[in-house]
Amino acid sequence: MEIAQSESLIQSPAYTPEPHDRQNPNVWDALYLDTAIPVDPIAKAHMIRDLRSWTRAYLLLPIKLIANTLLALIMTVKRLLPFQFSNYVLMHRSAAWFLKHFVSPEACYLIVRHICLGSNIVNFLIENGPDSTIESSKLYPHTVDDLAENAFLEHDIILYNFVLDYSKAQREHPNWLQQVHQKGLSYESIQPIDLNIDFNQRSWLQVLDLESAIELFKVFYSLCLTSDEFERAVLSLEFDENFGCYISQLVGDYNWNHVIANRNPLAPDSSFGSARRLLLHGIITEYLHRHLELRKLARSQPSHD
Repeated sequence: MEIAQSESLIQSPAYTPEPHDRQNPNVWDALYLDTAIPVDPIAKAHMIRDLRSWTRAYLLLPIKLIANTLLALIMTVKRLLPFQFSNYVLMHRSAAWFLKHFVSPEACYLIVRHICLGSNIVNFLIENGPDSTIESSKLYPHTVDDLAENAFLEHDIILYNFVLDYSKAQREHPNWLQQVHQKGLSYESIQPIDLNIDFNQRSWLQVLDLESAIELFKVFYSLCLTSDEFERAVLSLEFDENFGCYISQLVGDYNWNHVIANRNPLAPDSSFGSARRLLLHGIITEYLHRHLELRKLARSQPSHD
């Protein structure tokens, strides 16, 4: 599988490594071609292109300072107000418009893809979990415009409802894991992601990298949600370690969990670091999904024993 991963990276049309100069090796090529932590080749290509963005190099730091200043102001005012307000429609339509006009196609691709990966992972856990009747996720956007249909809010709600339903089912079916292992795992839910992101028709304004875009969007997110809803959205990033444990429990392999950077859900970070943690959350989701894809691939290949 590692050889196949290396070959697919080299052949990926989304990223072309430079000739290897031993006196001046390219850091981005090294990151891209390294297969220690498997990642989908196309997604990894867009990650590297996003990391090389000039906006990340020159604008990210001032954007962080401005965004956190505005976030502090908004959070303080909303906590002091005697009432709370929210506007989901404005938030999602503005986000979709912002992504289409100011954010690079690579970053847009990774954002839309992330929503779909989350649905695949949740559905895999339901399919192989203690109660297969738990409501599955049907959230599979194909374009940036699809995000305008409350995709971000629904993504968080699906996560929380799943955690609560999954925990309840585990309590009600104490022997479920043994039964699943006897039956064998199904990887039917780990399906290819179908996206429609245009990389050819980009305007001169579509330059923002992923982390810069998230920094700016978190400000508007905090404005358009109630204080409790924004806190819930931020705390959803703390469940990466939990989901890693869910998967490891099913597949019987905890050896890869060290790649999960968002840890200690009972000691959450502040909202001011949420953009960085959201970036890590997206990367960890890519790791987790690729881990399941490779297990599915290995299962489909004939044994040579």
